[in-house]
Amino acid sequence: MNIALWVIAGVVAAGFLFSGIFKLALPHDKYIEAQPWAADAPRWAPAAIGVLEVLGAVGVILPALLSVAPSLVPVAATGLVLVMAGAVVMHLWRREYPALAPSGVLLILAAVVAWGRFGPYGF
Repeated sequence: MNIALWVIAGVVAAGFLFSGIFKLALPHDKYIEAQPWAADAPRWAPAAIGVLEVLGAVGVILPALLSVAPSLVPVAATGLVLVMAGAVVMHLWRREYPALAPSGVLLILAAVVAWGRFGPYGF
């Protein structure tokens, strides 16, 4: 199960790293074209979410990999669960049902990492 959690954490990290860099790299107007929800959000929201996603992606891998405060892994995973819970609620509210799939999958995967690392397979 430890190997499975490492693989899942790698997938979570890759997904959130891509998503976070996407939010941070694109100018706001270009990001709105790609993600219409951002038009209704405060201008700072995509960048703030992008920072949280990048930090969470780093947090689910690096502490355990370096054996420096590995107890931060489930904390980072829980933070990503909260970010994705907000995304799911927002997509439901906006009736953007196709966007629920990636958000829901990342939420579930991050929750599995949090459960496993807080619980029976902690560091």
